[in-house]
Amino acid sequence: MKIFAWTKHLTPFDCKLVGVVAVLVCLSFSLLLYRSSGARVVVSSGDRVVFVAPLDKDQRVELEGPLGVTVLQIENGAARIISSPCAHKVCIRMGEARHSGDLLACVPNDLVVSIEGDSTGEDGEYDFIRR
Repeated sequence: MKIFAWTKHLTPFDCKLVGVVAVLVCLSFSLLLYRSSGARVVVSSGDRVVFVAPLDKDQRVELEGPLGVTVLQIENGAARIISSPCAHKVCIRMGEARHSGDLLACVPNDLVVSIEGDSTGEDGEYDFIRR
C-alpha cells in the first residue's frame, strides 16, 4: 500500500480544513518566539509567597520546604533550581526560566517558582488569571 493512498479520498473541504489547521499550528509555535523576558521571580509554597526578587540581580537563595532546602540560582536574567532534596530531581532538569509566565516546580518540596512581569517595565497583556 502506498504511503499517501488515503489522500485520494479527501474532499475539497477536507483539504481546506487540513490547510487551516496547519496554518494555526504554525502560528501557535511562532507565538512562543515572541514572549517577553520577565522582570521578577516569585516563589510560592502552598498559598503563600515566600520569596520575591528581580531577575536582573544575580543571587543564590536557599528555600525551606517540607523535605529540606531547595537552592534557587538567579543569574544572567534567568532562574533555575540547582539543588533539591526531592528524589527524582525533575525540578533541576527543568532548566532555566526567564520569560514571563515560565514556571519551575518542586512538587515534593511544595515550591513553585514563577517568572512575572515584563523587563520593559510594562506588565504585558492580560491573561485569564489576574490578581
